[in-house]
Amino acid sequence: MSKSLEFYFDFGSPTTYLAHKRLQQLSEQYALQVDYVPVLLGGVFKASGNSSPVTVPAKGSYMLEHDLPRFAKRYGVPLHFNPHFPINTLNLMRGAIAAQRLGCFEVYADVVFDAVWVEGKDMGDPAVVAATLEAAGLDANGLMAASQEPDVKAALLANTEGAVERGVFGAPTLFLDGAMYFGQDRLDFVEEALQAS
Repeated sequence: MSKSLEFYFDFGSPTTYLAHKRLQQLSEQYALQVDYVPVLLGGVFKASGNSSPVTVPAKGSYMLEHDLPRFAKRYGVPLHFNPHFPINTLNLMRGAIAAQRLGCFEVYADVVFDAVWVEGKDMGDPAVVAATLEAAGLDANGLMAASQEPDVKAALLANTEGAVERGVFGAPTLFLDGAMYFGQDRLDFVEEALQAS
């Protein structure tokens, strides 16, 4: 029996990148459908009173130098800290909603996550975004135009507000069978739940 998991995400988070990669692996191992819910992490932080762990220097240093590389090695995926971090992901997240509506989300998500967390691109620069999407065979102009439609902007805002109302305070946050899991380092619990179902 297939399971559906809701994945609240923002491209600007390295832990969310790792969760994206790990969820792809879990989807292949189990009958798991991942429903991506784009949110604006800055909006979630502001509404919940949370902040990025890198704002605490010792914690940020530990995460970037030790914790995240360990998980990348465990999952067998590349990870390179982006020199342009933090990146303003507003248009990227609007683009995610546009890509969902245009039926090209899976490719879009892979391309953007890899551009930020493997290739180190400045994906806050519209010209870089356009070139990256075009190189992947996506309609950059169409996606970027659609991302500025009022209903797409409203959908991202609604997703973000809905996430906060649901108790989300950061990304990645996942819901499986009504249970909430925060952080890519909790995916072992998600896998345990999948094994038990």
